[in-house]
Amino acid sequence: MTRTSQTPTSRKPSADPLMPQPKPILQFNYPLPYGAVVRDGGVQFAIYSKSATSMRVLLYNRVTDSEPSRSIEFDPQTDRWGDIWSIFVPELPIGSLYHFQADGPFAPEQGHRFDGHARLIDPYARALAGKFQPGQDGIVRPPKCVVVDDHFDWQGDRHLKRPLSETIIYEMHVRGFTKSSTSDVDHPGTYLGVIEKIPYLKSLGVTAVELMPVHEFPTEESNGSKSERPNYWGYDPMAFFAPHRGYAYGNKPGAQVRQFKEMVRELHAAGIEVILDVVFNHTSEGNEHGPTFTFKGLENSVYYMLNQDGSYKNYSGCGNTVNSNHPIAREMIFHCLRHWVYNYHIDGFRFDLASILHRNRHGDLVPNPPLVEYIAEDPMLADTKIIAEAWDAAGAYQVGSFANHRWAEWNGAYRDNIRRYWRGDNGMTGAMATRLSGSSDLYQPSGKNPYHSINFVTSHDGYTLNDLVSYERKHNMANGEENRDGDNNNYSSNYGIEGPTRRVAIQELRVRQVKNMLATLLLSQGTPMIVSGDEVLRTQRGNNNAYCQDNATSWFDWRLVSRNTEMLRFVEALTAFRVHQPTLRREAFLTGTAERPNDLPDVSWYGTDGEVIDWQSAYHSMTCLLGTSWLRDRNARCVMILMHAGGSPQNFMAPPAAEKFKWRLFIDTAKPSPKDIYPGATGPVLINGEPIELDHHSLRCYVAV
Repeated sequence: MTRTSQTPTSRKPSADPLMPQPKPILQFNYPLPYGAVVRDGGVQFAIYSKSATSMRVLLYNRVTDSEPSRSIEFDPQTDRWGDIWSIFVPELPIGSLYHFQADGPFAPEQGHRFDGHARLIDPYARALAGKFQPGQDGIVRPPKCVVVDDHFDWQGDRHLKRPLSETIIYEMHVRGFTKSSTSDVDHPGTYLGVIEKIPYLKSLGVTAVELMPVHEFPTEESNGSKSERPNYWGYDPMAFFAPHRGYAYGNKPGAQVRQFKEMVRELHAAGIEVILDVVFNHTSEGNEHGPTFTFKGLENSVYYMLNQDGSYKNYSGCGNTVNSNHPIAREMIFHCLRHWVYNYHIDGFRFDLASILHRNRHGDLVPNPPLVEYIAEDPMLADTKIIAEAWDAAGAYQVGSFANHRWAEWNGAYRDNIRRYWRGDNGMTGAMATRLSGSSDLYQPSGKNPYHSINFVTSHDGYTLNDLVSYERKHNMANGEENRDGDNNNYSSNYGIEGPTRRVAIQELRVRQVKNMLATLLLSQGTPMIVSGDEVLRTQRGNNNAYCQDNATSWFDWRLVSRNTEMLRFVEALTAFRVHQPTLRREAFLTGTAERPNDLPDVSWYGTDGEVIDWQSAYHSMTCLLGTSWLRDRNARCVMILMHAGGSPQNFMAPPAAEKFKWRLFIDTAKPSPKDIYPGATGPVLINGEPIELDHHSLRCYVAV
C-alpha cells in the first residue's frame, strides 16, 4: 500500500508561522500486483497462468483497430516467475491499449481451453475501451484493455463510515437514473449525470446509493453483433476491476475511471455513501458453448467450477460458476475489493447470489468457506459494509445464517411477509410483527443484530412498488421469452383491474397501499432499502424482470417528480423522521422489557381493543408500541404504530400504557396529502380514551411529545 500526501485547495496553509499548520490529508492507494502496472519509463505487464506454454501482449494504436500494431512475446526463461508471466515494456504511455494472448493445451476433459488466436481481456484490467468486434476469421475480439494511472485528486475525501444502523439505502441504476430526456441533465445516463442529481438524492434523505453492477460487462453479443435483448442490468461481468465504459461521458479510453471517481467524491461531499452490487458468481464467458475472451483462455479449471467431463457447473443460472474458493480466484477477489475501496473510495458491497461464495471448489456448500470468512476479517475492508444476497440459483437459501456478524443480508422473508400482510392474507400479523421489530427469528440465533437485516419490499429484481399494487400477473412479453421469465410468486394485487385504471377508488387504494408499505419499511427495525423511482410511483407496466429493457420501461421518468409530489413529500418526511429517531434504529434486538418499572417496554403489542394481542386472532390489525427503554439518546421518542390490513374500517383503542403520554399524529395513510403525514410529527393530538377509527388498508403512526 502506497501513501501520498495531498492538501486540498480548500485548506490553505496559514500565513503566520507561529500558528498551527493544517495537517496534510493522507490518501491511500492500493497498488495491484498484476495487470498493467505503470512504472517510471514504461509499463510492467504481469499475468497468472500455470498451464500456458507461451504468452504475448498485443498492443493497439486505436480502439477501432482489429489487428495489433505490435506483439511482444514473453520469454519463458526470463519473463516467467513461477506461474506469473511478467514483462516490462519501456516508453509505453498511459492510455495504451492491449490484450493478452496465450498458447496452451485445448483439452476440455482436462479443464483446458487455450486458444492461441483468442484475444484475452486482462483479468486485472483497470479499464476497457471499445466493443466486441465481429471477425470473419472466427476470432473473438473483445473490448481492449487500457493502461490506467490510479492518480486522482480526491481533495481530502475519506470514507464516511456511517453505521449500518443509521443507513438508508437507495438502489439505483447509473444509466437508468438520468438516461431519460426528462432528466434535464447535461450528461444523461452517465456517472456525471448522477452528480447532477445529487441535490435530489440529498433532499430525498437517503444516506447511501447501492449501484447496480458498474464493473465491466458486455453491451452487445460477444461475436460483435447487436443483441435483440440488450444487457441493461449488467449482471454479466467480464472485467471485475474496471468501471463500465458505457456509463462514461465521451469515448476517450479510460475516461470512466476519472468520472467514476468524481461521482464518488461528490456523493461523499453530500454525505451519501456508495455501495457496489458485485457479481463474483459467474462471468459473461458462459458455458462450454460460450466464447473465450478472458479467464477460459488463461486457466479455465482454476477460475471456473467444472464437471468431470469438462462442462461447467451452473449454480448461477448463467452458464458458469466462478470457482471463488480456489486460492487464485480468491486472491483476485480480495485484490478487487481492496482496489474498489482504496482506489475508488467505495463504502461497501452487495454480493449478488452470495451463497455461491459458500460453495467449495467442488460446488458443495460448506459452513465456513475461506473467501466469506476472509472478506469479513480482512483488515483493509474493516470500514466497509458487506451485504449478501444469501441465496443462489441452485437452491441454496441462507437468509439468517450467512456467515458471521460482519455480513448483513437481503431479507427475502421481510419482502414477502410485508407484501402478504398488506395484501390482506390471513395469519400474517405475527410475521408482520417479527419483521417490523427486526427479524430476531432469523438473525438473533446467529449472533447478529437488527441492522444486519436489509429490509426491502421491492428491488431491481421484480415489480416496482407501483406495479406491485397494480398487477396480479407479470407482463414480460417485451423481453422476448414468451412471458416465461421472471418470478411467478409476487404476492401482488391489482385491487380489481389489471394495470392502469381511471377508477378513482382503485387509484386511491393503490396509493394508500404504497404508502402503507413505504411507512412500514421506514418504521421497521433494520436497514431499509428503497428502489429508485418507488418514491414517485415509477412503473414498468407490469414487467417484473426488466433486465433487457434499456428504454423508457426501466429509465427514471423525471416527470413523475412533479406529477407525484405528494408521494415524494411523504417519503422525504419518513426518511427525515427515521434519521432523527433512534427508537426506529436500535442496534440490539427488542426485548419486550422496560428499563424501569414505570417505563414503557422497548416494544409491546396490542389488539384493536387496547389489550395484549391474541396472535391467533383472525384480525388483520394490531398496534405496536415502541418505548425508549435502554436508549441513551435524548432525541428518542415513544412511537405508536396502528396497522389495519382489513377491507373494512376498524376502531382501535389506545393501550392503557399509552394514556400517560401526549401523542401527536405523524402518519395517516388513509388521508390525502398534506394530512397523510406531518413532518416532525406535528399533527393533531390524540384524545385519550376515545376510539381511533382506521379506514380499510391503512396505517397510523403517533409520536409522544
